[in-house]
Amino acid sequence: MRNILFFLALLPLNLLAQTSGKVWTEVGVKGSVLKDLDYGFEVTNRFGSTGLETFFPQVSFKYKLTKWFRPSVDYRLIFDEDEFGNYGYSHRLNFNGELRHAFFERLIVSGRVRYQYSFDRFLAAENYDAEFDQALRFKPQISYDINDVFLTPTVSIEYFLNPAYGPFGERFTKYRFFAGFDLDIDSPHCISIGYILDQEINLPNPERKHILSVSYAYELGWEGKKDKKKTGKGRNPATL
Repeated sequence: MRNILFFLALLPLNLLAQTSGKVWTEVGVKGSVLKDLDYGFEVTNRFGSTGLETFFPQVSFKYKLTKWFRPSVDYRLIFDEDEFGNYGYSHRLNFNGELRHAFFERLIVSGRVRYQYSFDRFLAAENYDAEFDQALRFKPQISYDINDVFLTPTVSIEYFLNPAYGPFGERFTKYRFFAGFDLDIDSPHCISIGYILDQEINLPNPERKHILSVSYAYELGWEGKKDKKKTGKGRNPATL
């Protein structure tokens, strides 16, 4: 027993995390208001072992300020299930800045900085939660459009920083790794499928989530557009 306890003490903290499996789905529509101003509306459902745990509608506006820089803003109305099976609600605003550049016309390298501001949270948890409280988020991403293949693989990792003062403030509290692909099809249907590893860090009783993520969007006014990745229209579920 002493040897077992000694071995466990040597394990990294994240290996002792509470682990759970989730399924996230997203369905929405998107289009353009003006030439360089895009909009989107989607509904996201997050399922766990007890069924539907969180769902939220979201409306977004993204502006193509330059060829490589796109600021955007999102609004979410979040409904989240508590430990008693009741749903509380909160509001969240996301302010985003995205940088992206294409190398050799196929390799897309991008980075996003997000500040999320939550307010009027009902039934707030005692501990900080990067999903529902204020956070700064940093996400580099790489996509590659393979020639003559209808799948476009994407890999990203996002870090969550708690900017508030307090016992667990001013530190990174989570990272989220995504690996998946977009279906590169010549149609208004945008489909993405991927795996997400969601890992809390620098927190007591850190939680690890293994997530299957599926995203579908219909592009209004598509009119035969080709190569959504190169026009900046592509989207993957890791943006959740």
